This record gives sequence, structure tokens and C-alpha cells, in this order.
Amino acid sequence: MNLSIADAGPVSPLPILRPPETPVRDFGHPPSLLPYGRRDGYTRDPAPREVASVTLENERLRAVFLPGLGGRLWSLTDRESGRELLHSGPVIQLANLALRDAWFAGGVEWNLGTTGHWALTCEPLHAAWVDAPYPVLRMYEYERMRGVVVQIDATLPPGSASLVVSIAIRNPRADAVPVYWWSNIAVPQTPGCRVLAPASQAEHFDYTQRLTTVPYPGTPDVSYPGTWRSAADYFFHVTGGIPWIAAVGADGHGLLHASTRRLKGRKLFGWGTSPGGERWQRWLAGPYLEIQAGLARTQMEHLPLPGHTTWTWTETYSPLTLPDPHAPYEQARAAVTVPPVPPYAWTERPLTEVIHAGSGWGALERRAGTLPGSAATPFPDDTLGEEQAPWLTLLEKGELPGEAACVVGPRWLDLLAGATDPHGRYHLGLNLWATGDAAGAVGTWREALASGRDPLLLRALAEAHRIDGDDAAAAVLLQEAHARAPGLRPLTVETLTALVAAARPAAALTLIDGLPAAERAHGRIRLLEAQAALAAGDRARARHILAEGLVVPDLREGENTLDELWFACHGETRALPPDYDFRMS
Repeated sequence: MNLSIADAGPVSPLPILRPPETPVRDFGHPPSLLPYGRRDGYTRDPAPREVASVTLENERLRAVFLPGLGGRLWSLTDRESGRELLHSGPVIQLANLALRDAWFAGGVEWNLGTTGHWALTCEPLHAAWVDAPYPVLRMYEYERMRGVVVQIDATLPPGSASLVVSIAIRNPRADAVPVYWWSNIAVPQTPGCRVLAPASQAEHFDYTQRLTTVPYPGTPDVSYPGTWRSAADYFFHVTGGIPWIAAVGADGHGLLHASTRRLKGRKLFGWGTSPGGERWQRWLAGPYLEIQAGLARTQMEHLPLPGHTTWTWTETYSPLTLPDPHAPYEQARAAVTVPPVPPYAWTERPLTEVIHAGSGWGALERRAGTLPGSAATPFPDDTLGEEQAPWLTLLEKGELPGEAACVVGPRWLDLLAGATDPHGRYHLGLNLWATGDAAGAVGTWREALASGRDPLLLRALAEAHRIDGDDAAAAVLLQEAHARAPGLRPLTVETLTALVAAARPAAALTLIDGLPAAERAHGRIRLLEAQAALAAGDRARARHILAEGLVVPDLREGENTLDELWFACHGETRALPPDYDFRMS
């Protein structure tokens, strides 16, 4: 299908050593996002492109999936009325909201891994038709951080008024794995839109980073997200039999999501009507709100998936019509008829036709002996590519040649244990870091650095210092790394960030003044230039950047740098321009 979308750009070669941001940590939060690098090479200039899509259709519904973009369910249309039940459109605007940065609003996103939008949201999944009595679309992939296989089967049985989606998460390892899953459903936020769920209480969470138990809908009635002032989450205390959640418009039409009981959590998210919330809506091509369904009650929790175990559940997506959507809440909720969630029998069925290729990482793990072969989710050798080639050499010859993308896991840790060259020791350190052994990783990198001042080694040690709060030491290492690899924009950004944090704005400005024009023009680097100029006492330089119009493509959700910069330059008496107001609280 034709969509307008910016190129996501290359994956950063700098692996994400920092743990994901979360206000609450339970047993399952990972020490880092290894082996992944950031997806931060996009722009704010979407252009028309052909995007691979797969359509399921019966007499009642039409569902469109995007296997090249995390398997997103992009559109669900009620054929009888012509209504689109999801928030979607012709434009996909990438922005920094996912664990790895690049994310886009709309449709239904499948979130696996840890708190946040998942690592594969802008990555391709394998897709195929399944050997079943009627069309079943299977999308699947190997999720590299948790080391599990995710399988998404979608079907529209003949005559069904519900899209049926069955999920399977397989843990091929002997040890338990912390599992996180939320199906993130974007629906249009129209005037009078209301959200209903079988709950009278919820955990309220906002950008003050606190969870508070509150009545739902309470007073004022928060079941109308379009009336909220500020962005917020409501994690429902779901009661009763079939877990469900619904969003219904003022005209009584909307979407009902239900599931089998394993998927017990339900959530509502809205951006609110503050200037910051409305700015985010424009930034993401809104307006929309999200209704969600997860394995746990809140998104701060993980559940242990035992070794050699598969968890499955089924979800349904159905049109909903209510005669009186504005009735008192209990009355409106009682009017929702939740159909039984049908049993699903095709999870282990083999494929009949492959129609889209995902990554070669699953095939690499199969070759390494860590991922059993499966007719339901095969990872054949013909999916192996250039990224996997160095690791195949390690498997076959015991050597890791040249530059290699990060790979982590017990098998690779064992294979790298005897590495003596700097490159092998660098990857050994990454594997130690991924297990939580920061001291072992740092020691390994320092030993390797004695054999050669490799910029990736320097950067890894610098990041360890930054995480420990030692910005001064990090800045020294990053300056050297940048001098050895000057054309790598993610490294430029990290170096400038460390220099500003280490109270060395003059050094940051000197580096910026020597950058090529195209790199210097990037919004994140211009932001760092303004911050450095202000710290160096050159307020006029910072004001000039703001006056020209500062657009930061990878501005992070919850990041307050633009408003802080504006008020630092102009004082509290000068009104913050709407384009710079991304404040969430």
C-alpha cells in the first residue's frame, strides 16, 4: 500500500547499554537493551513510499497488516458501515517514543520485551499463510533481548464479526524468562469518545511518576479522555469473566477488544488537552487515544515464563454499537455485550506459503543450537545475511572477523570467553554487560583497550562512566572515540552530551564548529549547541538558534529540554511558543 513515511535510517552501531527508563523496577527489568542499537536516523520529512501489506477480509471486516513494520495491524474496517475502527491514516510520522527511539502512532502494536514500545516496532517480521481451513496469517520473529519467539496468528473466520488474533510466546531456554506483553490499540479521539471496562478502580499514572489507586470513572468522569487536562494512564482493576475494554464515540459506534483470561490487564492512555499534550498529538499526526491489553495489571511488571514453555492467548477485535453511550457509567458498561472469545486451534500448524521475510537472527540461533527447529515458526538458512555472517564464522571457526553487530546470549558468551583480540574482547564485554556483570564488562574492555584504542571500546567504557554519573571521565573517552570515528553522528551526539554534562561547554562548541554542515544542521546537535552556548555565557547564540526554529526529530517523550532552554534564554515572562511546548505535566 502507499503511505507517506520517513526512512527509518540505519541502526546505530552503538549498542544500548543503558537500562530502559521506568519509574518502578521489578525483577524483570533488564540491565540494558542489548543487543539492540538505536533507530534514530529518521527525519521529520515523510515521503510517499510503497509499504508491504497483507489484507484479511470476510463479509463483515477488512484487516490490513504491515509485516515490515513490526507486524502492525494498521487498519480494521467495518465493511457494513465503512467505518475505520482504528486510528490510522496515509501518514506515518516517526518519533522518539520506543525503547530504541523510532516509533509511530496508529493501528495495533504488539509490545514484547520490557516496559515501553518494543524493540521490533520498526523492524520486519516473517509472514506466511498457515495450513488451515480458512486464511490464517502468521507473523513471527526471534526477539533477541529476551531470547524468545513471538508468533502472531490472525484470521477472519467466514461470517465472523470479530478479527481473531492468537499470540504465542515460546521460551526455548531452560531458565525462566521475564515476559512483558501489551497490545497497544490506537483509536480516534473524537469529541465525546468514551472508554469502558469491567472495573470500578484503576491505577492512575501520570508524568509525576506515581501510581495511585483511584475510582473509575470517578468525579469528574474520566471515562471521557478528551476532557482531561494532562496526559495519563489508567490501569484497570479488571473484574468478571472475559477481560475486555471498549472505546465508543458520541454516535454510539466504536471498537471492543476482548481476550482469553491470560491477557488480564487493561489500560487507557490519553494525551490530555494541555498545550504540551496537543503539541504531541500534532507531532504524531493525531488526535488519538490508546486502549491496551497486557499480561500483568500494569506496565511496570513482568511475569516469569518458565523454561521450555509456551504461553498462548487469543484476542478479538470487534465493532461495537451502544444505544446510549452517554448513559451513567454502570449502565453504559452493562450495555456492552461481550461475545465469547473463540478457541483457536492453529498455533502449531505448519506454513504453506512464505510471503514476507524477517531477520536472519532466528536462523543464526537455530544454527547455534539455542533455538529448536519448528514447522510453525521456521527460521531457514536462506534468511541469513551479512549481519549474521561474522557470527557464523565464530560458530564454525572459533573466530569473530571484522566488525560485527552485537549478539548476546549464553551460547555467545561461552564462545567469546577465549577471545584474545580487541574486537572479540569488546563483544565479550557486551555479553557480560547484558548479564548484569558491569564490573566484568568494564574490566574486559580495559584489558582490550591496552591492545588498541578502538572507538567502540572507548565508547563502551565512556557509557559505563556516564551510567555511573562520571560525566567528566566519559567526556575524555568520548572525545578520543569521536576523533577516531568523526563521521558517526550518534557518537557525535553522545560526545557533545557528555561534554555539556561535564561542564565543558567550550569544548562542545569547538567540536560543533568543526562538524560538516549537514551533521551540524541536525536538530539534536543544534539543541546541544544551544545548550552549550548558554552554559558558556553566549546567550545570543542560543537565542539565535531558537529564533531560527529548532526542530529536534528525536525529541524524547517526557523530555523537557526545549522549554527549559527557552526559559533559560528568555526568562519566565516570555511565553513559550506552542511549537516548543512538549511539557507533559
